[in-house]
Amino acid sequence: MLALAFWLHMAATIIWIGGLFFQSVILAPALSRIDDPAALLERLQNRFQPLAWLSLAVLVGTGLVQMSANANYEGVLAISNAWSRALLAKHLTIGLMFLIAAYQTWVLQPRLARLAMLNQSGQLQQRYSRLAQINLALGILVLGLTALARTV
Repeated sequence: MLALAFWLHMAATIIWIGGLFFQSVILAPALSRIDDPAALLERLQNRFQPLAWLSLAVLVGTGLVQMSANANYEGVLAISNAWSRALLAKHLTIGLMFLIAAYQTWVLQPRLARLAMLNQSGQLQQRYSRLAQINLALGILVLGLTALARTV
């Protein structure tokens, strides 16, 4: 069971962080160079968002299994060792990433779609690009905090 949780956790991490990397490094710069960026963004997001949200759910579920199996785990909100502090920092970072993703999904993208119809989406595309870069940086931070938690 624990090996399956580790495997699913790594697979979901690859999908999630890989998607953030694609959005930040490849997609966002390309959007400024195409004629209908909102339509492309909407098609790509419709394909990626279900995978991203599923990955997040898998990460939470498998992370709970892994956490409860760890010898350093002393209970909910028991922050008494370096492992639990690293894990708390990781979970707070993931919470921030979740908020950014929710904003992009349910606020920013619908606005982009509406403004694209009016051909006025440039400023929101820049905001989308900045948020994609921030979320990628936070995702890399999560990987570092995971490494830290595994070494203490």
